[in-house]
Amino acid sequence: MERVRTITLLLIGLCVTICCHAQVDITQEDSIPQIPLVTDTLLAVDSSNVLISDTDVVEDSGVEDPYIRYDLNHLVWGRDSMTLVNFFEKLSRVMETKQGNIHIVHLGASHVQAGTFTHRLRTHLLDEYGRPAERGFIFPYSTASNCNNPSDYRISKRATFNLIRNVYQNYTFPLGGSGIAVWCSDTANYMTIKMNAPGYDFYADTIILLGETHGWPIDPILQYDTIYHFPDTEDLANGRYYFYCNQPVRDFTLHFPCSARDTFVVNGILLRNGQTGITVSSIGVNGAQVTSYLRCKNFVRDWELIKPDLVIFGIGVNDAYGSTFDSLAFKNNYLKLVARIREANPDCAFIFLSNNDTWKKGKKGKYYVNPTGPAVSDVMHRLANLTGGAVWDQFHIMGGLRSMSTWRKKGLAQKDHVHFTAAGYQLLGDLLFEAIMNEIKKQ
Repeated sequence: MERVRTITLLLIGLCVTICCHAQVDITQEDSIPQIPLVTDTLLAVDSSNVLISDTDVVEDSGVEDPYIRYDLNHLVWGRDSMTLVNFFEKLSRVMETKQGNIHIVHLGASHVQAGTFTHRLRTHLLDEYGRPAERGFIFPYSTASNCNNPSDYRISKRATFNLIRNVYQNYTFPLGGSGIAVWCSDTANYMTIKMNAPGYDFYADTIILLGETHGWPIDPILQYDTIYHFPDTEDLANGRYYFYCNQPVRDFTLHFPCSARDTFVVNGILLRNGQTGITVSSIGVNGAQVTSYLRCKNFVRDWELIKPDLVIFGIGVNDAYGSTFDSLAFKNNYLKLVARIREANPDCAFIFLSNNDTWKKGKKGKYYVNPTGPAVSDVMHRLANLTGGAVWDQFHIMGGLRSMSTWRKKGLAQKDHVHFTAAGYQLLGDLLFEAIMNEIKKQ
């Protein structure tokens, strides 16, 4: 076996040198712990008939940012919020004593995959804490074509990586806790990850690759400082490969020595360094709905490793963007997702973000306001009560119905009236950080 590994390393090195110079249908869900679903009135919102002009904006009153409801920028707690109390006590203790660890995960769709919102919150928390901790969970989005990547780490690759997202109806391979995967079937395939957050030293001394082989077993290979390393430990049953580095590693390459008949599937990478502090990870998939994550067969398995102390939910825009919005189904699906996360960590706390105001493009370039914002906000408050969580009411904080037009006029939202610009996402990160810090000050 050692001889085979030695030969493999030589072949990988040769391939890199040469390069430098020249759907299985996954329909069965895992069993889900049952949360009693409370009786609720079905709310179906028709979002097809409200026409609004792109020039209909809130007028400035001479006050800075008059369109933002700073008076609403706080967390609204639900009933029986002991897990949230415990989280904020722990977060306050970590900040004061510089001992212990907190892991926060921002889970969502395209607002989260972009990474800007989450990174703004991350940097604020790290600055408040006083030093960087672990980078946490990352996914190599841009190894796939036309798939955007957070800017605080960069990805380069060789050859072809195929993409699977939880928004697909049919999956080539089962998905894990990230809701997304890339896979390759080529001996010369590799991906390089480089940390790209100026001022924050996100090094790792333990790199855990979440993935699995299909076909002949494949050992992924880690390369840093021109040295190649096989996994120190493999947990094939749970799709985990552990690399223990003998030095701080900031940039590294993963090789997947497949043959044409073999495949390696990457579900994500967990970066650890044993430092105390606050870790903020993001998991987002463009176009995802709540049900998209429920279809991930290995969701709980991966989240048992990630094991967050707090999940900030940012899912809902795609659920409420159709011609009608079923609030009861939306709420019940969210409760199923909460149950899965609590199966991985029963002590996890939750913050629910209501949707931002969104519009739809109709005929002749006119935009139709999507009236589901208040209904989604109402569901989020119900969920906070049912789960002992809290709500950050993004919809009303940003100005409520029609406010997206104002944000666009201010250069904070994109033309599609759904997504924000980098400045807009940064502002949202500022506001959420302020709301969280206000809770810490109460401890």
